[in-house]
Amino acid sequence: MTAHVIEEYGDPDVFEKTTRDVPEPGPEEIRVEVVASSVNPVDYKIRQGAIPDFAPELPATLHCDVSGVVDDVGADVTRFEEGDEVYGMPGGAGRQGSLADYVVGHAGTFARAPESIPLEQSAALPVVALTAWEMLVEKATVSLGDDVLVYGATGGVGHVGVQLADWLGAHVVATASSDEKRELASALGADATVDYTATDVETYVAEHAGDGGFDVVFDPVGDDHIQTAFDAVRPYGTVVTTESSSTQDLSAMHQRSLELGVVLVILPVLLGEQQERIGRELDDIATLVDDTVIEPHIDDRFAFENVAEAHRRAEEGDFSGKLLLVNE
Repeated sequence: MTAHVIEEYGDPDVFEKTTRDVPEPGPEEIRVEVVASSVNPVDYKIRQGAIPDFAPELPATLHCDVSGVVDDVGADVTRFEEGDEVYGMPGGAGRQGSLADYVVGHAGTFARAPESIPLEQSAALPVVALTAWEMLVEKATVSLGDDVLVYGATGGVGHVGVQLADWLGAHVVATASSDEKRELASALGADATVDYTATDVETYVAEHAGDGGFDVVFDPVGDDHIQTAFDAVRPYGTVVTTESSSTQDLSAMHQRSLELGVVLVILPVLLGEQQERIGRELDDIATLVDDTVIEPHIDDRFAFENVAEAHRRAEEGDFSGKLLLVNE
C-alpha cells in the first residue's frame, strides 16, 4: 500500500511517499480502507517533534482522524463487518496512523459514519467533536440556560463547541478576531459574538454574562486564554480546556472556588485502555450529525499527495473549521 511517512521530525517537507505492507488486524481490531483524514494540531506537533511522547515509532505514519470502509475484521470483532462505512480515531498518536491506503485500529475506536454527509467529510470530526463533547458534556455538564463563553469559536474544536453548546440549551457567546469569523460563529449557533482583540474581558462579561461571569468558559486555545478564562468565569464556575502545557497562576481557582477540566481526547489510544469510550461517543456524535445538530465546516481539501501543503496551512492558522485530506 501507499503511505506518507516521516523518517524524522521536522518541517512539513519531511513527509515521504513510500510503500508499506498492508497491515493485518489483530483479534480485536479492524482494517479500514482509508477514504480521508484531516489535520489537527496534534498531528503537526507530532511531526515537529514537539510532543515525542505521543508519536508513533519512526518511521511513522501520522494522523489521528480517519473515515473509510471496513476491509477486514479480527476474530473477536462482532460490531463491524466488511463493507461498513466508519469513522474513527484509531492511531496517529502512539500508533501508526491513517495517512495511508489502509489503517488498522482497535474496533472500539470506530463507529459507523454519519449517513447524512459524504463519507470523506466524516474524517473532519473525530478529534474535534470528541474533544468538544468531553469538554461540554463530561467535564462541564452544560445545561439549559447556562452562559457559555467559547474561545476560538471558528477553530476545529471551537466550531463544534458552539454547535454543541447551542444544542445543550446554553446562551452561547463566541470570540473571534474578524467580521468573517464572527459571522460564521453566529451561523453556527452563537447568540452573541465578541471581538476579543478590541474588547477587554470586563466589558464582555458585563455585557453578556450574569452572576459575575459565565457559568462555563470553553477554551480550546490555551496559553493566555486560560488566565482570561479565570477572569471571565463566575464564582463556582467551570473552565474547560485542552491545553495544560503552559505555566499559569491558579490562585483564582482557590479565590473563586473554580473547577478546571482538562481534556486529552487521544488518551485511550495512548494507553490502550477504555478505547470503547471513543466508539460510544462517536456513535452519539454521528446521531447528532444526522439530526443536523453538528455539521463539520470544511475550509479546504487536499490530496494525501499534498500533505506538506496542508500542514503548512494548518500551522499558519489562516482558516476556519477543518482542513480535509482525501486519499485520491
